[in-house]
Amino acid sequence: MPKSDSKPAVKASKDNPELRLIGTPFRRVDGRTKVTGQLQFADDLSFPRMVYVKLVRSTVPHANIKNIDCSEARKMPGVVDIMLGEELPVPYGILPVSRDEHALAINKVRFVGDPVAAVAALTEDQAHEAALAVKVKYEVLPTIDSIQTALKTPEPRIHEYGDEGNLHKKVSLEFGAVDEGFEQADVVLEDTVFFQGNTHLPIEQHAAVAVAEDEDRVTLYSSTQTPHYVHRALARVLQIPASRIRVIACSVGGGFGGKTDPFNHEIIVTKLALKLGRPVKATLTREEVFYCHRGRHPVLMNLRTGFRKDGSMTAQHLRTALDGGGYGSYGVASTFYTGALQTTTYTLPAYRFEAVRAFTNKPPCGPKRGHGTPQPRFAYEIHLDKAAEKLRIDPAELRLRNLLPANSVTANWLEVGSTGLRQCIEAVVAGSGWKERYGKLPEGRGLGLACGAYMCGAGLPIYWNHMPQSGVQLKLDRSGGVAIFCGQAEVGQGSDSVLAAIVAEILGISLADVRLCVADTDLTPVDLGSYSSRVTLMMGQAAMQAAERARELIAKAVGAQLEIPENYLVFADNRVFYSGDPDKGLSFSEAVIAAEARFGTLGTTGSYTPPRAPGRYRGAGVGPSPTYSFTAAILEVEVDPQTGLYNVDHVWLAHDIGRAINPVLVLGQIEGSVYMGLGEAIMEEQEFRRLPKRLSPSLVHKMPSLLEYKSPGFHDMPEITSYLVETDDERGPFGAKEVGQGPLLPIMPALANAVYDAVGVRVDQVPIRPDLVLKGLQAKAKGKEARVGPANFPEIDFGDPVLVHTPEQGGDGRAVDDPKAKRRTGVGSSTGTMKERDQALKEKDSAALTTN
Repeated sequence: MPKSDSKPAVKASKDNPELRLIGTPFRRVDGRTKVTGQLQFADDLSFPRMVYVKLVRSTVPHANIKNIDCSEARKMPGVVDIMLGEELPVPYGILPVSRDEHALAINKVRFVGDPVAAVAALTEDQAHEAALAVKVKYEVLPTIDSIQTALKTPEPRIHEYGDEGNLHKKVSLEFGAVDEGFEQADVVLEDTVFFQGNTHLPIEQHAAVAVAEDEDRVTLYSSTQTPHYVHRALARVLQIPASRIRVIACSVGGGFGGKTDPFNHEIIVTKLALKLGRPVKATLTREEVFYCHRGRHPVLMNLRTGFRKDGSMTAQHLRTALDGGGYGSYGVASTFYTGALQTTTYTLPAYRFEAVRAFTNKPPCGPKRGHGTPQPRFAYEIHLDKAAEKLRIDPAELRLRNLLPANSVTANWLEVGSTGLRQCIEAVVAGSGWKERYGKLPEGRGLGLACGAYMCGAGLPIYWNHMPQSGVQLKLDRSGGVAIFCGQAEVGQGSDSVLAAIVAEILGISLADVRLCVADTDLTPVDLGSYSSRVTLMMGQAAMQAAERARELIAKAVGAQLEIPENYLVFADNRVFYSGDPDKGLSFSEAVIAAEARFGTLGTTGSYTPPRAPGRYRGAGVGPSPTYSFTAAILEVEVDPQTGLYNVDHVWLAHDIGRAINPVLVLGQIEGSVYMGLGEAIMEEQEFRRLPKRLSPSLVHKMPSLLEYKSPGFHDMPEITSYLVETDDERGPFGAKEVGQGPLLPIMPALANAVYDAVGVRVDQVPIRPDLVLKGLQAKAKGKEARVGPANFPEIDFGDPVLVHTPEQGGDGRAVDDPKAKRRTGVGSSTGTMKERDQALKEKDSAALTTN
């Protein structure tokens, strides 16, 4: 291990017991040498001591860096090193198309909290004090504080890439004859709604420890959901072979999407560990976690839908505008996700989707539970309730009439397999007494219904390749134990339990005989990480394949030894026995011995690659999934008409789980989704404020602590009645689907619909704060429209759409201008510019609303 550039190795003593690390988690131990696994704890050896890192963060939202003065900080006690961005010049980012981040800002900062320097010292307090002594001189640039400002301010650009000006990404897609669909409608409704951004709020803050093992090898221990992607980012930025970097994802104390990016502190501690030859640790404060963010995008939406008198839909046009913050993160994917899954619940014969993501001088947004889909789902479900009222159809009945059939291909070419949404709606309708109570409760009490759908893993990896998305390796020991190796990351969702249970079920052994080695890039096969509700399905399928291969080997050996056909053998109760005579068999350990004697050392592998989706147009990579889960929820609220204050008294939620591998875990995920959904619906918001210009140009986080950022407590939780709808999806392991994210989606719109049923006020934005309810009540009392929400959607040139024929039109999943597309003329054609078509449709919509 190389000596530090700045400090000599520290001699351990009884007063200063230190530790030598060889590559596993560690703790301080007094007294004699102790060995635990690969660790040696000693008090009589010379070796480097751990250093702690604090980041110097920008105090202005948008500026050029003119000078960084570290002279005073370097003189302070305990300081080992100070690192600037020039030492890490290679950019990175989770998406290959948005590698726009540096571990430490070079030349420019893009939000308050952007790291500009890293201070390493012998204690965390010393690092903090020295970080305060670093002086940074800025040349302040104009602040882009909103989508509207980004649209009006193309220069100066926050980044020198993107579709135009300060617009990161623009999307324009059209599936089917949208204009004709609106012409066929009896009623056309239009809504503009807003969904405020919010953050993940995990109990555990971000933290990372890096340990240099020799001249050019290093191990990073991190609180991450995606060790494989962190591993790739480290190799890219540090410019060393990936084989010399090891990433171990420690058990994560909550992530919810906020720990799926590679982060600057992970790269910084790894670089410093290699540079100094010391263990290096960084633990972010709660305020710094707010700066890391990657949470829910604020999204402004405009939704227009055509309905026939029977409630069926003829066409839909959705426009979304996302406030992306200062960096790309998952933003390109997030932009597509605000429209991609809109077609998975109800039949939409024609669909136009336009979206834009703006760069702003705020912490970067990214994926939070439900990634990009809660916002448009909120818009869609309150929109449907308004349509039901207009058409005089019960909201539950309207949804049932429009359900997408099982085994369908949607207008935007998503392949939907099993669907239990009908059973979900029927379950919550019956449980809540909807038919007897909706619209009939006393003033101030109301019921609201909403539905949702979510993917069971993204169909494509984040970087394009043809390799499996998940791999599992088994080692079978002659003692009867089974070791499972898999790169999946346990983030509190119970994936370790699911992995062990699947293998144990197939091999007929107890969980006590299973050992797990997970989330270690040196020791485990690749799994892409815990995001997009992919782990149970993808890891589960890989585990099934590995276990079935092991079972096949064992069955061959036992069948030969007992002279019994392999297909007559049963694996259960830690035994392998003849189905016709359970007494005739071997213990599992004896069966493994028989197999090892016949085949040699026993080890098997399994992997999973999702089926290819039918969409072939540009943008079709976002949205496909092996299968989809479905959810319906009804909320009951009590609203005080005098103050707007309200309580959620009961939640009925039914989820299409496919099959519950562990029902207790499933119920926990449902209740966690209800909790998080209520937080977003009622109180949580990642809000910013401008300081007076005479004092500062800063755009600062309004509430970067748990004191000000409100989220529900135990006392805020209502009674929850959960229903598990099992559809046994053939693409899931044992028929299982996801449950980690889907149940959140209907909570926010169901609350908005319940408030309307209670007091007749429409709050078309999230969070649905009591003061907004009161504002609507006051408008209602004055005879005005009892609605609170955005008035309009900005004029945006989304460009010419990518036109794709739907399956009903005989399309093949490709854009019509794709040379490989089927030649069809006059189908779904659209004429005129987008602006002219929009204006004509607005006039038609206005006339339709007046007529009906």
